Amino acid sequence: MSFKFSSPTRWADFDPNNHMRHTAYNDYAAESRVRLFHAYGLSLKEFNRLGIGPILFKEETNFYREINLGDDITVEVLLKGASQYGERFKFIHKLYRKDGILSAEIEVYAAWMDLSKRKLTTPPDIILEVFEKLTKTDDFEVIPINKK
Repeated sequence: MSFKFSSPTRWADFDPNNHMRHTAYNDYAAESRVRLFHAYGLSLKEFNRLGIGPILFKEETNFYREINLGDDITVEVLLKGASQYGERFKFIHKLYRKDGILSAEIEVYAAWMDLSKRKLTTPPDIILEVFEKLTKTDDFEVIPINKK
């Protein structure tokens, strides 16, 4: 399943040159991740109850076309990689303008952290179920985990 989230842009997302701030693209990607998990019953409250949360190791953005003030945008989230038990994962976020043109791609490399131990952990099965349902990229990879 492909997950998509649409939103109008906000005045606060733009700089004095009428360009969408580079950090605003990342904010929309983060919002899409929150909404993705919420759509499967994993609200922020549920993450707290489970005692886990995502942490980012890397976030990389490629910009292609401008987004204009007041444009509606759509963010599509795809699974680019995951370790065997879902401890680590990669998402690709594709940000589209209202005319359907791809404006930017954001790749994140992340893991799950046990919030009480403050250590990386294996996520519960419900998160693995989300990963199974999410559309995978053509270059999907199994992320190796080095166990010490």
